[in-house]
Amino acid sequence: MLRKASVPTASNGKYSPRCSKGRSPSLESGQLAPEGKVALKQKVTLLRGISIIIGTIIGAGIFISPKGILQNTGSVGMSLCVWAACGLLSLFGALCYAELGTCIKKSGGHYTYILEAFGPLPAFVRVWVELLIIRPAATAVISLAFGRYILEPFFMHCEIPELAIKLITAVGITTVMVLNSTSVSWSARIQIFLTFCKLVAILIIIVPGVIQLIKGETQHFKNAFAGNDASVMGLPLAFYSGMYAYSGWFYLNFVTEEVENPEKNIPLAICISMIIVTVGYVLTNVAYFTTISAGELLLSKAVAVTFAERLMGNFSLAVPVFVALSCFGSMNGGVFAVSRMFFVASREGHLPEILSMIHVRKHTPLPAVIVLYPLTMIMLFNGDLYSLLNFLSFARWLFIGLAVAGLIYLRYKRPDMPRPFKVPLFIPALFSFTCLFMVALSLYSDPVNTGIGFAITLTGVPAYYLFIIWDKKPKWFRKLLGK
Repeated sequence: MLRKASVPTASNGKYSPRCSKGRSPSLESGQLAPEGKVALKQKVTLLRGISIIIGTIIGAGIFISPKGILQNTGSVGMSLCVWAACGLLSLFGALCYAELGTCIKKSGGHYTYILEAFGPLPAFVRVWVELLIIRPAATAVISLAFGRYILEPFFMHCEIPELAIKLITAVGITTVMVLNSTSVSWSARIQIFLTFCKLVAILIIIVPGVIQLIKGETQHFKNAFAGNDASVMGLPLAFYSGMYAYSGWFYLNFVTEEVENPEKNIPLAICISMIIVTVGYVLTNVAYFTTISAGELLLSKAVAVTFAERLMGNFSLAVPVFVALSCFGSMNGGVFAVSRMFFVASREGHLPEILSMIHVRKHTPLPAVIVLYPLTMIMLFNGDLYSLLNFLSFARWLFIGLAVAGLIYLRYKRPDMPRPFKVPLFIPALFSFTCLFMVALSLYSDPVNTGIGFAITLTGVPAYYLFIIWDKKPKWFRKLLGK
């Protein structure tokens, strides 16, 4: 049923990284698997790539509670400026990943780029935290939003039972895992459909908002920059919220080896997706303010539902369904992409060998997908999810900033590396500085939670020496690791 993936070495002048402890030879895309071996197929077209990025970025946040930016900026006008600026900054980060994805043609995203630039230890710490806490907790959180909003039309006049939410959430998680284990093509097709649903949902908000503007409903935009002055700490925190809303632009780089013509399709998919998402986010917030005041938005638990109830009457019942589909798309895209990180980490010797195996008929990284299932279920029913995400939210930006800094490092370390797509150097410099600034800000503004998260992250260091470096492991321990 499962077979070890082929791992040919780089040839024909391609970049071939050094092999070190815990690493096997690297797999470059575009090479045929040896006879009798299996490999992941290049089934991610340009359209599927766009759907992965848009479908993973747009989750529940833009529909439920985009108040973090407004709360920290103090005015409608400044909040819209921050939405646009965060979109531009996210585009800069995405362009950096476009260069990394076209010169290092391996799946794995952050993990692979940190591994190539800075070596195995920081890369192992990244995948360690992702596997044990970040991805299961993040999947459980977005799945809970899916469960809550899919049940919303059935509990209009009463509170939804928590057990019902968790049970329907468990069904949603199981469906996503089965889908990603069964077929790459069907997972991608459903992602395209769900991305279409997300864009329809955003248009359902934008179009009535434009009509309101045409009617002259602009009272909430008068003196748009007046209001509570943003504090020195408030504006950076607003950017933190905005960058979190745009996070997901990096997921196509997790599946680089499965992208058709990556030199062309990765930059195109990233640029098209980020333009669509940025325009959509800004216009959606403009639409909200045509009907809802800044004060009402801050008090609303689900802004899109409040907006729809005021303008659409009974049709507002469709909004929770669209929010649920949006969450399902984020679940599907996240599992599809991150499972490839575990697949690559196993292939490099940093995770148990079974995670680098591929189903011989379905050509899916089945073990790398289902390894998330039990961890996510444990988080769903037992974990304090939001605390875990608060502890480790800084880790995402720390490692993304490190990966982009690696781009600058590789420019000088390996100037002859083929770079089909190249960005001006000020773009990675600005973006990596912004990421590291947000990490420093979180340490200053919330030292307790961030300190706990930092301590959890550092547990990856002894784990690296225990699982990877230690050569004299007992036989039973080596069997447990699949070695």
